[in-house]
Amino acid sequence: MIHSMGGGVIRQCESFIYCFVQFNGEKRWYISPFALVAVDSVVVVPTPNGTAEGRVLRIERVTAHTAPYPVNRTKELLAVKN
Repeated sequence: MIHSMGGGVIRQCESFIYCFVQFNGEKRWYISPFALVAVDSVVVVPTPNGTAEGRVLRIERVTAHTAPYPVNRTKELLAVKN
């Protein structure tokens, strides 16, 4: 465990797999709980109206500090189809 100078605990350096996914004409970032996701994979993502299939356009391995979108506000992929 790492402590900050102010006495608090600094969050561990977790890494996340962020996927930029295009679906229904929209593009959004999602966190992948699946290690075997690749660019051009067809994935199932949560949407405000249920779920949708989309295609992965870009993948980045990041930490909470370097994530393109806040980790606590990013939804996870539901499935990888191929």
